[in-house]
Amino acid sequence: MSNVAPAPDSPRPSSTRRGSRVVIVGGGPGGYEAALTAARLGASVTLIEERGLGGAAVLTDVVPSKTLIATAEWLTIAERAAHLGLRFAHAATPAAPGMDDVAARAAAPNEAGKAQAGSAQPVASVDLRALNERVRALALEQSADIEATLQRAGVRVLHGRGALLPATGEGGLRTVRATLPDGGYLDCEAEFVLLAVGARPRELPAGRPDGKRILTWAQLYNLEEMPEHLVVIGSGVTGVELASAYQLLGARVTLVSSRPGVLPGQEPEAAALIEQELRERGMQVVTSARAVAVELTEDGEGVAVRLEDGRVLPGSHCLVAVGAVPNTSRLGLENAGVELSPSGHIQVDRVSRTTAFRVYAAGDCTGVLPLASVAAMQGRIAMWHALGDAVAPLDTGDVAATVFTAPEIATVGVQPQQVHEQGLDCFISRLPLPRNPRAKMLGIQTGFLKLVISRRDGLVVGGVIVGPRASELILPVALAVKQHLTAADLAGMINVYPSLSGSIVEAARVVED
Repeated sequence: MSNVAPAPDSPRPSSTRRGSRVVIVGGGPGGYEAALTAARLGASVTLIEERGLGGAAVLTDVVPSKTLIATAEWLTIAERAAHLGLRFAHAATPAAPGMDDVAARAAAPNEAGKAQAGSAQPVASVDLRALNERVRALALEQSADIEATLQRAGVRVLHGRGALLPATGEGGLRTVRATLPDGGYLDCEAEFVLLAVGARPRELPAGRPDGKRILTWAQLYNLEEMPEHLVVIGSGVTGVELASAYQLLGARVTLVSSRPGVLPGQEPEAAALIEQELRERGMQVVTSARAVAVELTEDGEGVAVRLEDGRVLPGSHCLVAVGAVPNTSRLGLENAGVELSPSGHIQVDRVSRTTAFRVYAAGDCTGVLPLASVAAMQGRIAMWHALGDAVAPLDTGDVAATVFTAPEIATVGVQPQQVHEQGLDCFISRLPLPRNPRAKMLGIQTGFLKLVISRRDGLVVGGVIVGPRASELILPVALAVKQHLTAADLAGMINVYPSLSGSIVEAARVVED
């Protein structure tokens, strides 16, 4: 296979190096998946993690945010309730402290869903304290599950901070120093080292987070009361996801975007649809506006967000979601020969090798794609390569990704805008999701699906789905891209009727017709 890379110094890719010592710095998806892979291949594995197994993905990012969003998603179902013939009893007593009435957001926005005059309105309430307690509990539970899985696999877990020492020992051995919580340290020698140290939220120079009013996404889950008015700085995936969720949960939200619209980089029609949904739900979206500072009000009970053009946006809280910074400082990387990019990311090739001998890296610290799924695959690839197993280099062209807004955006492969911008010889098959029979039954009134098909050979090369649970619907499209299926292959499927995934088959049949 031309795309299989042999392990360094290994005469045959299939002859694994059982008994090799591996040290992994960082216990996020890239780190713990690498540890499990190395253990299965017979290596002696030590994993060093400073904060907790699962890393930021489990403790402060992916698991917490998607748990929060899952609760918000239920309120989008409540919006369709009246249209589906459901009626809710009116709440006779006021909400308890910490409970935020979002009845207005539970009422269907269309005429068919509006409650008749004098009748009870649908009521839904959010107890943010209880919600965030559940978020934190699930994160800790997932972290504990990961640690237990690693221990069952025979991985030694050290709680502390790892740093790579510059010198190599006999036979090219690397040494990682683990600084332990008691101040002591332990030097761990290994044939191979993997760095999976992740990233942290970027901060505005003039607006340091205090964890109470000025927040990063890692600090949101300590709130006990719903923000009266949340100003979100940043219109990328994280900012829009959390702005959408908090709006559904009942907060008044203002979203500040430095771009002309939200979600730059996403399929333009999909991004425009999400922005329209946010505005129709009552969100103020301030575009082409760069935030330069966040300050507490004099009484400390609010915030003032200052824009570059001099405008000031008031709010009760501010979420700063302006990207991430790799955690690559104080690890001894430069002295150990690990090359960093100007942004501080570790430079890696497609099998996760760094520029240092027998040192690999995976995850957000590499700047490849900020997805937990990609980090995990980078970690597996690193160990397959290091330990002599056959390995296909990372291909980001078939990575499926989702923006967890309401509705969701899920994408894979070549996107429609690439077809237009690059003049690709592809056909785009588009179907509106609301025409799908199952969507009609579920009261889904927005969304669409696009398949990108190569005109030359009929291969499915990409797709985008906008709608509820698009993250689940994208899998068959991703499989088609990964396995080089044609539109004819999809069109020939006998799919479940009625089903939302039936629109994927129908879009393929449009191409065949």
